[in-house]
Amino acid sequence: MNDSFLDNVDRGKQTLLIVEDDVGLQSQLRWHYEEYNVIVADNRTDALAALRRERPSVVLQDLGLPPDDEGVEEGFATLQEALVLDPNLKVIVVTGHADFDNAVRAVSMGAYDFYQKPVNTEVLDLIVQRAFQMAQLEQELRKQQEAASSPLQGIIASNPAMVKVCRSVEKLAPTNVTTLLLGESGTGKEVFARAIHALSEFSDNAFVAINCAAVPETLIESELFGYEKGAFTGANKQTLGKIETAQGGTLFLDEIGDMPLPAQAKLLRFLQERVIERVGGRKEISVDVRVVCATNKNLEQMVKDNTFREDLYYRISEIVVDIPPLRERQGDKILLARFVLEKFAKEHEKKINDFTPAAATAIEAYDWPGNIRELENKIKRAVIMSEGKKIDTGDLGLNEDNELSINLKTVRQNAERGAIRTALAIADGNMSACAKLLGITRPTLYDLMGKHGLNNE
Repeated sequence: MNDSFLDNVDRGKQTLLIVEDDVGLQSQLRWHYEEYNVIVADNRTDALAALRRERPSVVLQDLGLPPDDEGVEEGFATLQEALVLDPNLKVIVVTGHADFDNAVRAVSMGAYDFYQKPVNTEVLDLIVQRAFQMAQLEQELRKQQEAASSPLQGIIASNPAMVKVCRSVEKLAPTNVTTLLLGESGTGKEVFARAIHALSEFSDNAFVAINCAAVPETLIESELFGYEKGAFTGANKQTLGKIETAQGGTLFLDEIGDMPLPAQAKLLRFLQERVIERVGGRKEISVDVRVVCATNKNLEQMVKDNTFREDLYYRISEIVVDIPPLRERQGDKILLARFVLEKFAKEHEKKINDFTPAAATAIEAYDWPGNIRELENKIKRAVIMSEGKKIDTGDLGLNEDNELSINLKTVRQNAERGAIRTALAIADGNMSACAKLLGITRPTLYDLMGKHGLNNE
């Protein structure tokens, strides 16, 4: 490889990697594509080194490479390893005259396009220009998806219903209203509570959480309000409760539907007057905290059943936020799965970079009754047990027969839009892969995205 040439590349230009062992053709192509930063490699090792160093978006590659100049296996090995390094790479394969079978094989392996020798630079120019345009478009789409995938701190979402929830949280967070988060177990209610805290005027102080379901009924009052020395057997010193500990910050009452009725009465008094009395004490203590509650129970029904105080229900539900379960978050499942995979792969030092297409499809098709908690558990186990670089359905323990409803000829307009969104998520922004999942061409996909207003998402 010409290292002196690499040292003088223009960082303002797009980078084109040419993998070709014919010195004469190297020179011709280098000077012909002077509008690009042209990097030349004549073998697999140098080509992969250039990919790591310069990160080009387009590669022009001959299949006949040394030491197998007369064959194509070295070229296919180079193509395969290049796409492992960068799955979004646009590789244009140059094949011999009438070598159509190898061209088709290259495209099936992930090559963007092919061109047969002898080289006609005018035709090749069009292919290269289109490859750069496609690479840029896909990069912009991935950036937009990444921006949409993190609407709030700690929240991964692109589903419209979830984005709407996030926007509601952004509006209510700066206020001091008591908020009730409703959602099934494992939907991320505490993550939303922490997001509310982070966006509030209380963010510089403590976030204190208590799981009301995990505290025995006999201890809930002392946990919430604290106790004085000698208040009961074993009370050897004055101890602050969770409410007082959260002074100036946010108090998160998780699973408030499991709080016993006697404690509900005392909590109601605190919410009304913002004062507490420690167990065994007589002094009223003023506490200024932001209160966020959460439950997976139907509090309205509990009020009717006289198992939850009606006055407390209205006090804690000044604003109610309904968090949809994962099964209703079309397109979010694979976004969350990839985020979780990256976290656990790094944590366990495993070189796993993605899911197989079958696994990605199964993740989107599965209902996830345990929601995000179940997703995390399955992926963590898969990362630990997997021996490959990609997680497959077997690693996840999911059914390979799960199928998504992605058939644009038989679904109505809303389902069509949902199918495109799901395919985009599974394909991770790769427009070619997305079009293949949908069974349509790339131009048709762009037309449908424009029709459904998905270009700006």
